[in-house]
Amino acid sequence: MSHKSDLQADPDVHFGTLANGMRFAIMRNTTPPGQVSVRFRISSGSLQENDDQQGLAHLLEHMAFKGSTNVAEGEMIRILQRKGLAFGRDINGHTYYDETVYKLDLPQGDADTVSTGLMLMRETASELTLDAGAFDRERGVILSEERLRDTPQYRAALEIMNSLLAGKRATMRAPIGKADIISNAPVALVRDYYRANYRPERATLIVVGDIDPAAMEIEIRQRFGDWKAVGPPPAEPDLGTLATKGDSAEVIVVPGGMTSIQIAWTRPYDAAPDTFAKRRTKLIEDLGLRVLQRRLSTIASKADAPFIGVIAGSQDLFDSAHVVQIEANSETDKWQAALAAIDQEQRRIQEFGATQAEIDREDLDYRSALQAAAAGAATRMTTDIASVLASSVDDDQVFTSPAEDLSLFETMTSGVTAAEINRALQHAFSGNGPQVVLQTAQPPEGGVDAVRQVYDASNAIAVSAPSGAADVAWPYTQFGEPGAVVERRTVEDLGLTMVRFSNGVRLTVKPTKLRANEVLVREDIGRGRLGLPKDRSAPIWASRAVAWSGVKAMDYQDIQKALTANIVSIDFSVSDSSFRFDGRTRTEDLATQLQLMTAYTSDPAYRPEAFKRVQQAYLSGLDQYEATPGGIISRDFPGLVHSGDPRWTFPDRAQLSAAKPDEFEALFRPMVSNGPIDITIVGDVTVDDAIRLTAETFGALPPRPETASSNDRDDVHFPATTEKPVLQTHSGGADIAAAAFAVPIGDLLSDLPRSFTANIATQIFQNRLIDQFRIAEGASYALQGIADLSSEVPGYGYAYFYVETDPAKVARFYALVDEIANDLWSHDVSPDELARAREPIVETLKHRQQSNEYWIAYLHHAQTDSRRLDRIRDSLSGYGKVTAGDIRAFATSYFSPEKFWKFEVLPATVR
Repeated sequence: MSHKSDLQADPDVHFGTLANGMRFAIMRNTTPPGQVSVRFRISSGSLQENDDQQGLAHLLEHMAFKGSTNVAEGEMIRILQRKGLAFGRDINGHTYYDETVYKLDLPQGDADTVSTGLMLMRETASELTLDAGAFDRERGVILSEERLRDTPQYRAALEIMNSLLAGKRATMRAPIGKADIISNAPVALVRDYYRANYRPERATLIVVGDIDPAAMEIEIRQRFGDWKAVGPPPAEPDLGTLATKGDSAEVIVVPGGMTSIQIAWTRPYDAAPDTFAKRRTKLIEDLGLRVLQRRLSTIASKADAPFIGVIAGSQDLFDSAHVVQIEANSETDKWQAALAAIDQEQRRIQEFGATQAEIDREDLDYRSALQAAAAGAATRMTTDIASVLASSVDDDQVFTSPAEDLSLFETMTSGVTAAEINRALQHAFSGNGPQVVLQTAQPPEGGVDAVRQVYDASNAIAVSAPSGAADVAWPYTQFGEPGAVVERRTVEDLGLTMVRFSNGVRLTVKPTKLRANEVLVREDIGRGRLGLPKDRSAPIWASRAVAWSGVKAMDYQDIQKALTANIVSIDFSVSDSSFRFDGRTRTEDLATQLQLMTAYTSDPAYRPEAFKRVQQAYLSGLDQYEATPGGIISRDFPGLVHSGDPRWTFPDRAQLSAAKPDEFEALFRPMVSNGPIDITIVGDVTVDDAIRLTAETFGALPPRPETASSNDRDDVHFPATTEKPVLQTHSGGADIAAAAFAVPIGDLLSDLPRSFTANIATQIFQNRLIDQFRIAEGASYALQGIADLSSEVPGYGYAYFYVETDPAKVARFYALVDEIANDLWSHDVSPDELARAREPIVETLKHRQQSNEYWIAYLHHAQTDSRRLDRIRDSLSGYGKVTAGDIRAFATSYFSPEKFWKFEVLPATVR
């Protein structure tokens, strides 16, 4: 929505400005049908705060949900829940340095629902009551959020950013603010900020979805046309002047953090309008930096690499500076080698430039992505479009269509030469820098001087021109005689075709037009965790290394090179019931996608260097888990709720360190090479094409065994209830703790009606916890409840609830849990409470069913377990049948405090 530009905005978006200065953007989009997304952006954030208001822009965002002239406190969320919106997912907001954005994703595009959404945004614009009592209660929520975000990663990122932006106002205005101001500021200061900054000329309303744009404009003008600013506009803040730096070195010590080393260059932010010339300048720089990224990624994939992972690129930070960064994560004692490597590769490309062959590859890769986006433009998701539109306002960019983006790229790159890109790289590595910053948990011996010495020593080493890399061709195009179909049947009501090939491979195809030119492929092999021994640990955690290992004929980097022109992907993971490859492609590349997955299955390479890279990444990140209660929960909870079963237990440092590459191969090779194969293909493809292409790949493999039926009911157990909570400690602040409780229920597929009741009952329990513990008492920001009933492990499943709060309030949380549980099995819930829990679940399910991701997730193993199809058929009607009596009966059976298993994470300092 930039002004003074020669770029053509997307013609499908209708832009306008009201007489009061408020801008709007409206776009009709029907993917998925019936949905409407609203974004209300105020171009004011933490940068607009006065010194005594730090953190109040964010607090104001929270207060937007706490009552207004026409909506009583506590009613906004309830109004939207009745319309099928879920708090957090569909109802949210964020405050950043230069903006505050409110988000509503409306599940229905009917006039009443859309009008309700616009009414609430209009209330936010100028009608918030900002009640002093509600303000005081919300302070605790904000402070809880501040503690939640205060992780080693956050502290390190903030310090690095502040170093790069030295001299700019952004370094003094972190959006979360200052705890003492949040705790003590009078509500009048929030009201002052609200009146000064929430003004129509600073606002943009974005509405995207299944709507009539003309009717929407009329309603926007009617609702927002009377909005008037209060008082004169405030002066724009002085954003400061970027400090001038030459060569510099710095050490940032963050206990519990990872080790990383970076070299950066900064120059003043270019505030010129978004134009063809400006975009072309950025594109040329990006292409050059992508060559550098590719070179560094190749180094990271080799044996004895000096770093674990690396990123090279550029960005504009908060209208404050243009930053070019090269950042490498390394082992604690290898930062010196990592620094030398990124320094020398940077100097190599600066001195000798990128080759034309390298540039052509990045050009092709970039073009392929734009072509795929343009081909799928007609079925872009409404939520995605709305968010990108909001971002374009934040970046003061013209919102161009995917087709225009491709056309611009073709024009911009026509005739581009290596010389021009290399000149752009020379410019990129100029300005303030090089700025070398070491992030570490412990200061190095010698401090910043040691960093300076390592960098100077590396700089003294002359670099040579890169050796030319040979072209590689994808060799896996033939796998033998295409497999014969020995069984084929259709499931008419779900639009499925199920096939079994003569070699035992099964294929389920679901053609859709949900996303144009998109096809998802899933391959399930064997029995996953359930097929592993439960008496010893195995390096399941190393699953990422399977994809990173590549195949026998070529490593991962060469695969990327050979398939540059194709839109394909490969990911490998271990689930409870299978070893799993996933791919996402476009229709014309489905053959290549299936070849890629078949090559990984039939000709895998378990390269030690890939294993070691994953191993070092885990070892380097271990201390971060200890630094926060949330980290402990994410690390230990899965193992604990599986009674310490090693198949679900996170490895400790000794286990990680002792693991060997041959154990990695011994775990995965037999399973991947010999297990039963179940393929699912969903998306923009015909049934005949899917069968033919699968027959030529997976169907041509040697015979695979049939999927074995099993009953592991007695093999996987939920832990027994304990009198006192299982207790762990974290090494972070003394003012934050976590508490969780869980209760066994059973699996999903054996009792579908119970699963529907469990989800609604869990949502009701969570809603009550949020209403009381978060909203009424202001005791927590992070609170959630989930019914996790396994569709893979017979007899296993549970509901759990989790909160992060002050250690002194853990006892209150458990007392409230007991109160809620007692009330649920003593009284029927009201029709309104039942509806506010059920409707968001139902609406979310409806829209998930309009995505390829839903079908790829729900259809695996459907050929051998028809209950999976019943789950798809019965979900919507099943939720509709749940009654208040069912909720009460469920609560009586499961939500009994004597059945609760509890887990606490307390600060080590107060245990």
